[in-house]
Amino acid sequence: MIRFATSEDTPRIAELVLVILKDMELSILEKADDQLVLTALEEAMEDPDYRYGYHRGLVNDVDGEVAGIAFGFFASEEETIDESFEKAFSKYGLTDQSLFSEQESFAGEWYLDLLCVDETYRGQGIGSELLTAVQQFAAKSGASVIGLCVDHRNEKAKQLYEKEGFKIVGEQVLSDHPYHHMQKQLPSYV
Repeated sequence: MIRFATSEDTPRIAELVLVILKDMELSILEKADDQLVLTALEEAMEDPDYRYGYHRGLVNDVDGEVAGIAFGFFASEEETIDESFEKAFSKYGLTDQSLFSEQESFAGEWYLDLLCVDETYRGQGIGSELLTAVQQFAAKSGASVIGLCVDHRNEKAKQLYEKEGFKIVGEQVLSDHPYHHMQKQLPSYV
């Protein structure tokens, strides 16, 4: 069942976000252990303006378990959406730290920042259900274009997005990894 994330979901959401951060090999992970990153993520998630604030998230709930998550934002918000994480991290003596140093979104799009399915639930359509729900949510929020980045090494995800109608519109390097930037025109959902 797709539903909005709640405050009670934040520990599980933080674990799934950390999976993606590790896949991206972010430099911040060299400066802090997993538990510190999880703690900072959970604290920041209480802020509705944070990139992974639970207010922004959708979860795919399978029998009461968070099986997958999706988070996104309008490109115009990207400049400020990590401030709460940086504040949480600085409480632990790690100042001048940010998760992302590069701009990920393209102007004018609603950006699907993260879609992650717990490995226990992969191959069951959880990601596809989240992707459909995210597109509907973005369109209802006023977006006409949804964008995302997919790592060149993740051919399976790229194929899923292509199957859903996303097209490569650019290339980016994020945290020293090459990514395809993909977009899709959204239908109006009323």
